[in-house]
Amino acid sequence: MGIFNFEDNEALGVVISVDTTAVIIRVDDLDRLRRLQVNRLAVLQSSKAGQHLIGIVVKITRKPDDRLMTEGEEKEDDALEPNENNLVRITLIGTLIDHDGEKKNVFRRTLETVPEIEANCFALEKERLTNFMQVISNVEIDGPKLSLGKFTLDDDAVAYLNGNKLFQRHAVVVGSTGSGKSWTVARLLEQISELPQANVVLFDIHGEYKPLIGDAFQHFRIAGPADIESKKTLDDGVLHLPYWLLGYEALVSMFVDRSDANAPNQTMLMTRTITDAKRASLAGEVYKPILDNFTIDSPVPFRLDVVLKELSALNTEMVQGTRGEKQGDFHGKLSRLIPRLEAKQSDRRLSFLFQPPDECMTMEWLPKMVHRLVAGRGSQSKATGGIKIIDFSEVPSDVLPLMVSLLARIIFTTNQWTKSDKRHPIALMCDEAHLYIPERATADSSDAVSVEIFERIAKEGRKYGIGLVVISQRPSEVNRTVLSQCNNVIAMRLTNGDDQSVIRRLLPDSLGSFGELLPVLDTGEALVVGDASLLPSRIRVIEPTLKPDSQTVAFWDKWNEKDAKSDTENAVLAWRRQSSK
Repeated sequence: MGIFNFEDNEALGVVISVDTTAVIIRVDDLDRLRRLQVNRLAVLQSSKAGQHLIGIVVKITRKPDDRLMTEGEEKEDDALEPNENNLVRITLIGTLIDHDGEKKNVFRRTLETVPEIEANCFALEKERLTNFMQVISNVEIDGPKLSLGKFTLDDDAVAYLNGNKLFQRHAVVVGSTGSGKSWTVARLLEQISELPQANVVLFDIHGEYKPLIGDAFQHFRIAGPADIESKKTLDDGVLHLPYWLLGYEALVSMFVDRSDANAPNQTMLMTRTITDAKRASLAGEVYKPILDNFTIDSPVPFRLDVVLKELSALNTEMVQGTRGEKQGDFHGKLSRLIPRLEAKQSDRRLSFLFQPPDECMTMEWLPKMVHRLVAGRGSQSKATGGIKIIDFSEVPSDVLPLMVSLLARIIFTTNQWTKSDKRHPIALMCDEAHLYIPERATADSSDAVSVEIFERIAKEGRKYGIGLVVISQRPSEVNRTVLSQCNNVIAMRLTNGDDQSVIRRLLPDSLGSFGELLPVLDTGEALVVGDASLLPSRIRVIEPTLKPDSQTVAFWDKWNEKDAKSDTENAVLAWRRQSSK
């Protein structure tokens, strides 16, 4: 027997208007109308036997009737007020089928029918609500279930997401500071960590996910100035990103001043000298297949000193003319490019880029590094480390977009060039995405390079087994193109009007009323809407076992403690060393 055994006298009202997924209900019983709330669930009779339509209440109104009292007529006291039409607007979201083969009580996010005019509508509450939420919780999903928490409508019902659709269709996780966004990410990672072939890369901008430890986690940090002498490498959890990994656009944005009148010459000569330097690194028969087809974008190690030497020679070159020596074609035109290259090379802040260990300057290093980042948990040594957390906290902010996008490009390109039958899916989780996938990026800047790479991943990543999870406290500052490709929204509390507007635009038009909840969500509550969610819902996220280091400091309580805390001396030392280690 189905879980909905309503009697006609329990009806909230009847259908008076149907428009695709929007239904208008007329309610005659004012007491029942008063108990109804926006964003609660309702059940409507279907034209098919054994089916009920499920909808969300999006609007409740009391509208004066057009009938007016006739002048001079005597009326009873309680009839002096005009009659009213009590209307409820409902958005249909799915169908509950009593029997589907051998299965009973099956919920589907499809609408095979729409309600007929004068069909009954019932409020979904009490025991029936609990029964329905249990149906949602017991939904059959291939493989292990992915759960964020429990439905706010019913604390006894677990809210499950479809893990395939969550990462296939990309997702966005947003929320103001202190809303529980980092906990939600940690909860996601905790669920993923239980899978034997887990494969995730998290860009940790502030180092707040360090507490997430265990067999499933690998932690890397981008090398800082203190790592120049130590020569720590991947095996030590230190990641260098040598300059020869940069693509053409990234090289130009870092080294060439586009406002310089000689910028075209500088770009052309830099490209030529780097290509020559890479060609020299490929000497020998073993590299001939690469040499025959490589370009400036090919990740081949080369020595920057060799490039600088060649550019300096061109900048001071004298050639033989008809009347003696004369300046070469590029004499003096590289005077601004060469110092920029030299300054970058000696900048200790960029040691991870320009002063890598000798191991990173070999052809054998890149396959090893890519394997650690791209291979899934079962392919790693001892089958551990499927979730790779990369700490960017010591990377200077002016090159942060370039470095994050460089790693993203390496992962994307690797999967792109992997044969489809050997490709293992991987998810990129972009914490603080507004810092390196900005809405507004200056042309030819490092921001523009980063945005271009992430736009491509958002548009094409699914084809190559790459899922994208955009995490930000300021969605209004994240690139719109990237956000538009995210078909799953996990929205925590948002207090800024611009941020709320961006998320409302991502919600289906029929669920626009959900956006009104964004500023009033409790800490740890989220609106979950999209392909991965069987039911567009308000969910209370379960507290993760391993908590990120992002908890809001209790100022008043800390100020009221008896024992003082201060470590300014070591803080200044770390500042001077540019390392927290």
